[in-house]
Amino acid sequence: MNKAKNIDEYINGFPPEIQKLLTAMRKTIQKAAPAAGEKIAYGLPTFTLNGNLVHFAAFKAHIGFYPTPNGIESFKKELSKFKNSKGAVQFPYTQPLPLELVTKIVKFRIEEQTRKAKPAPDDFLKALSAPAQRALAANEVKTLKQLAKHTEAEVLSWHGVGPSAIPKLQSALAAEGLSFKK
Repeated sequence: MNKAKNIDEYINGFPPEIQKLLTAMRKTIQKAAPAAGEKIAYGLPTFTLNGNLVHFAAFKAHIGFYPTPNGIESFKKELSKFKNSKGAVQFPYTQPLPLELVTKIVKFRIEEQTRKAKPAPDDFLKALSAPAQRALAANEVKTLKQLAKHTEAEVLSWHGVGPSAIPKLQSALAAEGLSFKK
């Protein structure tokens, strides 16, 4: 098993013809995801962006590409000519690498990871303690618009909402152009 510390080491651990394929995969992913980081994860070359983006690896007869189950499912038709599973696809050495398809999948994954990194406006509740969440729910506050109908003092008076919740709530409101009622 290849115990590489970084992607360069990983690629250099293979014969020249496999190195060319791995380098092509790496360059394609780098070009599609210039802001992504690189590391070895699970023993595989991995690109990261708000978590793991995609992995790739060399095997006996193929290059494995791991764009998560959503990456496979979203490109099911295009990937149907390759052996694939829930989260992986095999590109056999006997065929040219489908680098344009890899680019499309990587860009899809970037969008997916970017959405994941930006919580929905009403995910503000997740930043609060469980008692504060229950207090807001008890007062029928499930959205930032509903929260903006109340004053800070009113919200602080609710059992379960402590002073540490107010800056979090102010920040969430401000992100949506809202504020507490004056």
